[in-house]
Amino acid sequence: MKPSQKVPCPHCKKMTFFNDNPYRPFCSERCKLIDLGQWAEGDYRIAGQPLSDIDLPDTETLQEEE
Repeated sequence: MKPSQKVPCPHCKKMTFFNDNPYRPFCSERCKLIDLGQWAEGDYRIAGQPLSDIDLPDTETLQEEE
């Protein structure tokens, strides 16, 4: 990507510089925190089975193997 490449902020769509941007790919800390809040609220989901439906080893079994 070019040093002066501009990309749209995923939240507000404002064009912002990609490089040398501490909030990238967002334009600001505000947009970054709004996005984080949307993940925390469950507005975004990754496809697949919920973790509770997957057979995970119990913690006692894992401790015995160590």
